[in-house]
Amino acid sequence: MTNSTNSYKWVGMPFLNIWRQIKDMPWFYTEGKRLRKFKNCHHGEDCFIIGNGPSLNKMDLELLNGFHTIGMNKIFLIFKRVKLDLSYIVSVNSLVIEQSKQEFEGLGIPVFLAKNAAKNVIAKMPHIYRLNTAGGISWPFSTDIHQQIYEGVTVTFIALQLAYYMGFKRVFLVGVDHNFVQTGKPHEKQKMKGADPNHFDPDYFSGNEWHLADLKGSELSYHLSDYAYNRSGRKIYDATVGGKLDIFDKLNYKDALKMAKRKSGQ
Repeated sequence: MTNSTNSYKWVGMPFLNIWRQIKDMPWFYTEGKRLRKFKNCHHGEDCFIIGNGPSLNKMDLELLNGFHTIGMNKIFLIFKRVKLDLSYIVSVNSLVIEQSKQEFEGLGIPVFLAKNAAKNVIAKMPHIYRLNTAGGISWPFSTDIHQQIYEGVTVTFIALQLAYYMGFKRVFLVGVDHNFVQTGKPHEKQKMKGADPNHFDPDYFSGNEWHLADLKGSELSYHLSDYAYNRSGRKIYDATVGGKLDIFDKLNYKDALKMAKRKSGQ
């Protein structure tokens, strides 16, 4: 069988990879096919990817209404005080998905979730899309989300791959503070006591389990993303207010709003 966007490559493939491809076939021919409609659906347009850092509290997020936006994880908590018209939401962390079941199922916009983390947790619904994600100690940037893609230790990496697949030419990051108050090893599961200092809402993980951030691993994912975008004539800007990330070109939030293209008809 030859390799194409609709088939798997078998010749010369190690046995372990063949086994993985066979295991993924049910997903590929069901959920994978559902993802194809998003390919280049925003060709040449701009979008904002919204992180969950405390810096969101220093911004007027309602100014993003009228732009394409991709929110991440528990961004829905911002709805308690901000009227934000999100386009999409992405989440891959198993703890976040378990803790957000009701919200993800009740949203009226496309929600992209890691298929394994969402299995037996999130109901099958028309607006829920399941990504075939994988972890690992090394990972490539994928331009095709209807194949297996890598999580890259941060949901922002998945959001950037999704935005690329959708055809966005310029991406503006906001709320990606890249700064965590934590003690322990990266990926370690802990229960947060007291208010959450790492996210825009003090109740974000308060009283719940969470996985400690992997800042070094995240930086690798960001470098891979920056390279992939630049190589294809696209661009990622960091418009986070006071963010600690030092990989993408920095841009003032207000300047980003002036530069970014609004949705058609807005």
